[in-house]
Amino acid sequence: MPDLYQTFLKRDIGFLRLVAGFWELELESRDVDSASEELCASLLDAETVSDTLEILAPEARVALTALVEANGKMEWALFARNYGEIREMGEAKRDRERPHLKPISPAEILFYRGLIDKAFFDTDKGAREFAYIPDDLVEVISNQLLGSREEKKEPLGRVATPVEKAHEILASDFILDDATTYLAALRMGDGRGAAMLRPYAHSDLRELLTAANILKNNEPQTEAVKSFLEASREDALNSLYNAWLKSTTFNELRLIPSIVCEGEWQNQPQVTREFLLDLINDLSQNKWQSLPAFLRDLKTKFPDFQRPAGDYDSWFIKRKADGQYLRGFAYWDQVDGALVKYVIQMLHWLGQADLASAEEGKEFTSFRLSSFVAKKEEKGKITVSSSGRIIVVRNFSRATRYQISRFCEWDGEKNNEYLYRVTASSLKHANEQGLKAAHLLSLLVKHTRESVPPALVKALKNWDAHGVETRVATHAILRATKPEVIEELRKSKAGKYLGEILSPTTVIVKSGAESKIAEALAELGIFAEIPHPNPLPKGEGIKLPSPFGGRAGDEGVRNEK
Repeated sequence: MPDLYQTFLKRDIGFLRLVAGFWELELESRDVDSASEELCASLLDAETVSDTLEILAPEARVALTALVEANGKMEWALFARNYGEIREMGEAKRDRERPHLKPISPAEILFYRGLIDKAFFDTDKGAREFAYIPDDLVEVISNQLLGSREEKKEPLGRVATPVEKAHEILASDFILDDATTYLAALRMGDGRGAAMLRPYAHSDLRELLTAANILKNNEPQTEAVKSFLEASREDALNSLYNAWLKSTTFNELRLIPSIVCEGEWQNQPQVTREFLLDLINDLSQNKWQSLPAFLRDLKTKFPDFQRPAGDYDSWFIKRKADGQYLRGFAYWDQVDGALVKYVIQMLHWLGQADLASAEEGKEFTSFRLSSFVAKKEEKGKITVSSSGRIIVVRNFSRATRYQISRFCEWDGEKNNEYLYRVTASSLKHANEQGLKAAHLLSLLVKHTRESVPPALVKALKNWDAHGVETRVATHAILRATKPEVIEELRKSKAGKYLGEILSPTTVIVKSGAESKIAEALAELGIFAEIPHPNPLPKGEGIKLPSPFGGRAGDEGVRNEK
């Protein structure tokens, strides 16, 4: 930052005289260069600074303290929003309006006393305008206001009240188990298996696994999946946490479920995440922290933590519920505040934070950093029934469960048990991916200590030998009162629509050919009764005569499903 002399060189002699007046100094110099040197000699005196700060307006003192705590500089958009603007005017207008006598803000009070100025500085986001205290003055002011620059800053927020922490939700490593289910479901193309059980959505888990290089373009990467599933639970959880911590592509803002981000604008998720985690890590490790109080203090002290130059207009973000665009600082809670909640929620999912709410099932109102450590996977057990149902307990090997699930249909989770079902469809799907039923049988024998029911052993062996041996199917059936009707229909041009003959008076109608058969029967002088696919309940609706409503006598036919 510029020092006091460099700062004064930017100003005119009239401005320097105004500054001198507030410090009760008489300037003898008539040029800016000499006057700047003269002012610096007095303004950098600790006793003189102490006298000036003692009579400073309280609101100006608050603004100056905030700058000191920000290491002497703060982005102008943030500073001006909290402490007001400095009116720009030339010498003539300044002499005429005398703004130093009627300041409109704490910022102007400090400016006309030479305590602050503003300038553009280079940052990793490009050139940004800042409010700043001259470099050699900031140490003097800091010693007066804070006693020592080494003094630790107060953490944000406060400890939680008993109500805010009434219902505790402790950190866990469930995300490892859900990731296992999700990866297997992606591998099998099973939408039901991809239904997550914890509150995160598919997109959250997908983006996290992508950041960890376990997924690429939503496709499981074989070696990465193998390493992830075979790692200890502690190592696997740490790998996900570190991947999230360092990722520049995992974008929490675009994953918040209540908003929709539109357009090509860019934010910096990793920089924002790091800033928030630094603030969270400053909190007491063992005490519940109030979420509302933390958000309130963050909004006051660091509201622009993710906004370049305090820009609240160029990001196109709308509320998902009603499509309302959330532009401007007025929507901080719904956008920036929601992002903070999401980051804390991610810490919880990754085993780094405990949450608590006022009531069970309500949004969390407090949090604390957790000392949770993932436990080792135990032997556990697999239960297999003769009907093909398989139950795998949660603490069983994730790698084994992943392998088993690729042969099965997903039946959900209950009481920390994962439920699967072996079916002809699931075995056929597995076979298409080069997996044989014998592989599943080998897994089950190995991990159930050879207690696989004989019926299932036989079924799996028969599958590899013969494939589908029986099939359940739904067909339309044409049933006549006389064999002659079926025979006559078979000889007609509609005969090609008939399938297998089940009896002299019953035949299968090929799928979708019901209307063709009805037309052919009509040409033979016979009306067929065809049930409506969505019949009205009895006694409801208007009854109209069906075009194929049947015929009196013993030559009637019925088409049944």
